[in-house]
Amino acid sequence: MALDPIKQVSGRAVPVPGSDIDTDRIIPARFMKCVTFDGLGEYLFFDARHEEDGTPKEHPLNDERFQGASIFVSGVNFGCGSSREHAPQALYRAGFRAVIAESFAEIFFGNCATLGIPCVTGTSEDIAALSQALDADPGLDVTVDVEKARVFYGDQQFPVHIPETAQDALVSGRWDPIGELLENSDKVDACLARHGLA
Repeated sequence: MALDPIKQVSGRAVPVPGSDIDTDRIIPARFMKCVTFDGLGEYLFFDARHEEDGTPKEHPLNDERFQGASIFVSGVNFGCGSSREHAPQALYRAGFRAVIAESFAEIFFGNCATLGIPCVTGTSEDIAALSQALDADPGLDVTVDVEKARVFYGDQQFPVHIPETAQDALVSGRWDPIGELLENSDKVDACLARHGLA
């Protein structure tokens, strides 16, 4: 019952610069009062994108040039703060399918991986060059190659890092632990039986 392998993610990208962008900035807590994750995408970076009266602020995610982007580009320690799963869910529901940053908070990274969102790290120099290229040409096609651990854009490319366990899970289509558990339900039942719990 393996899911679709995620070997590459291609599309347009949006640079959202900054360090220590925490999960409360990604999805403010007041929008987490929901039964399902549906609809969270519209609240992505809500406070950073809107004035108190709801008027849009100047923000990359409000920039028409970057509408429809599916790859998110940011800085150091992206996704720090609370471990809320709502943050990667909001990114996913907003249409993002990969994140490139200088580093990630560990729990955020794990939550993204189990949603099938590759999070890859690059150097500040490589990410700055990518961001400059995107600012000059927002329609630039970007590819995050999970299998090769590289990012391609225009005639440029650079190496990125992704932990081997996450890389293997994504490219083999085994990135959802619940799916893995369901696929091996017979082994779970056998284990329970051995311990007199079935």
